[in-house]
Amino acid sequence: MQSSKVVTPLAIVGVVIVLIAAAVSLSIWGGGSSGSSSSSSTSAGTPTSTTAPGGNPTTNAGQITSLTLDSHKDYGNKYASGLLPVGDAKYVTDDPKLGSVYLCNAPISGGGGAGSRGPWFVNNNTQYDSTQKITVAGNVSWNGNYSMSLTGGSRVVTTNDLPTGQTTGTFPIASSDPAYQYDRNPNTIKAQSLTYTLNANPQIRTQPACVSGEVGVMTTGIALFDAFDAGGRDAGAWEIQDHCGGHPMMQGEYHYHTLSPCIQDTGITTVIGYALDGFPITGPKVSATNILTTSDLDECHGITSTITLDGKPVTTYHYVMTQDFPYSVSCFRSTAAQAPRPG
Repeated sequence: MQSSKVVTPLAIVGVVIVLIAAAVSLSIWGGGSSGSSSSSSTSAGTPTSTTAPGGNPTTNAGQITSLTLDSHKDYGNKYASGLLPVGDAKYVTDDPKLGSVYLCNAPISGGGGAGSRGPWFVNNNTQYDSTQKITVAGNVSWNGNYSMSLTGGSRVVTTNDLPTGQTTGTFPIASSDPAYQYDRNPNTIKAQSLTYTLNANPQIRTQPACVSGEVGVMTTGIALFDAFDAGGRDAGAWEIQDHCGGHPMMQGEYHYHTLSPCIQDTGITTVIGYALDGFPITGPKVSATNILTTSDLDECHGITSTITLDGKPVTTYHYVMTQDFPYSVSCFRSTAAQAPRPG
């Protein structure tokens, strides 16, 4: 009897120690309820959380920038009316500039795109009313095929460039379509065989790199192009896209220039695509009426914040798709992979 009285308290003490250790573990790894906890307990830009020797959370300094999201700030809802600035000729070819696209080569004037301005251009053509802009008619369903995998240090995206879970307009644009009087896009949407091999662990370059046409791929399986049409005009303002914001180019590659209204979750923590340099692309919404715009981002159209990447909270630099020009990636923060050739 005396022996059992000694063992029982020791067993209780052992249980208490285990419970305390579990509580400590939870306080370290379960701190996602605040921005500071989640950003400090994850390894930036990697698909898994890691800890330094001694158990201290680490962040990869090579994947963050000085411009960070302030989750407590009211960024406002600047373009709630749908009235957007026109970005014609807002490009640079020497160094990145906020609000402009850093192009590798200057566009060729008259290189293609819409034939004439629509009535949605207002205020001496300096703005356009996106709520009044027409779309290409039609509601065509496709058998989209998209997959993403992590292999070694690469993120491999494979797609047939046909939308998954959404429809497109009818292309070529029919002469009976009201859009035809402004944009006579003669191209047909064609299935592609595209494989993007992107860096799964991109690092911030000292000097950003220029863009040229395609800048990334969306999780809908659709290619993402920069903000311009072939002639250096604001594609979002000039070209007539379908109800999901897409249209095909000459080789039949369906693509976006702007944030697709068919993407349901455009939250700032949600990855909706990947740039060619490997950094994620997210939506602009901090909350329903708190929405980032170009003026809130850096010269490449990005910011550092905690997002959900590969199912885990990760603090990293990422690009943001906005309502306003230049809409998405306007220069590359890391070394970009070659976009796959369509056709």
